[in-house]
Amino acid sequence: MIMPQLVLKAGKERALLKQHPWIFSGAIKQLPQAENGDIVQVLDNHNHLLGYGFFSPQSQITCRMIAFTRTPFQANEWQNFWQQKVEKAFQLRQRYIITSLTNAYRLLHAEGDFLPGVIVDVYNNIAVMQLLIKGTERICTQLVQAIQNIGIPYIYLKTKENSTFLENVNLPKGWLTQAPESSLVHIKEHGFEFEVDIEKGQKTGFFLDQRENRLLLQSYTQNQKVLNAFSYTGGFSVYALAGGATEVHSVDISKEATQLCEKNIQLNFAHHVPHQTFIADCFDFLRQTQEQYNVIILDPPAFAKSAKNVPNASRGYKDLNLLAFRKIAPKGIVFTFSCSGNIDRDLFRKIIFAAAADAGREIRILHQLTQPIDHPINIYHPEGEYLKGLVLYVE
Repeated sequence: MIMPQLVLKAGKERALLKQHPWIFSGAIKQLPQAENGDIVQVLDNHNHLLGYGFFSPQSQITCRMIAFTRTPFQANEWQNFWQQKVEKAFQLRQRYIITSLTNAYRLLHAEGDFLPGVIVDVYNNIAVMQLLIKGTERICTQLVQAIQNIGIPYIYLKTKENSTFLENVNLPKGWLTQAPESSLVHIKEHGFEFEVDIEKGQKTGFFLDQRENRLLLQSYTQNQKVLNAFSYTGGFSVYALAGGATEVHSVDISKEATQLCEKNIQLNFAHHVPHQTFIADCFDFLRQTQEQYNVIILDPPAFAKSAKNVPNASRGYKDLNLLAFRKIAPKGIVFTFSCSGNIDRDLFRKIIFAAAADAGREIRILHQLTQPIDHPINIYHPEGEYLKGLVLYVE
């Protein structure tokens, strides 16, 4: 059986020769006779094979490359291909992440692991999978087998709501394997314990991308009063208390998240600790509070889910940071983040600069932060660098 073929316009193969994994609609000379999600051969203008990709006819990104090769694949090679993708990703995590103190990590990070459209986070012995394009729905069974082959028995599929990449994924969310006794799982991160709600938690259940940034925060909280805004289930709050904070306030608009935050505090500290949760909109809390904090963490959800949202998102980030700069005590520390892929690092710094200028405070950058090594960035796909962070010293 001949695989459908997508043919590029003359000169449009240059990006692929540099291994950028996206083919935009304007680069295509001839569309394949294929359905949404089919794997297609990608050819240059002279019909030379460049590789294989997932076909997405309704998307501006019409094809996402999964293999750059001049050699045609045989039909019986594909399962081994998916297995190798998963095994190589797992080997990286085994080498640098997984220890007796940490058993929660991202196993597959889409283009960062050369497998567009797939996110898999592992919580102890449970893998939570998000399929972001139709093509990955088509290989769901092969991915499940590959993940189980590396020793992870339970796999849960969680659809990503309101994703600009989601293209009519028809698989129902839920357990793709036998379900464990409970969807609540205990994980370890740098020796700290957290309870993750696989089925009801945001994203895949926990924000694993802040692991190393939480550890850095711990070194800044000795004898400090700390505000953790957008606290979710209390990751930063646990580390702040472990660092010796005199008081920690965790603020989130979700009642369920704050309840799990309190539970995570109890998991890690046998005795009473100076911690308090607030169910509130973080913008309103910062406007209304009379407290003055020595350390403030700003880790909001993505404000810009698409390029058209960037202007409004930029205003939101500026307003949020301006409020924090006005509440932070002299010689205070602000950890500020954006997880919006459409807000690049340079734009984020410009936004923070504008907020600092309006606040009229002397502010210096101590650290520039990004995502950890289990969220790798494909060097040929800089768009994969979505998490930006700054640690700021405010005079």
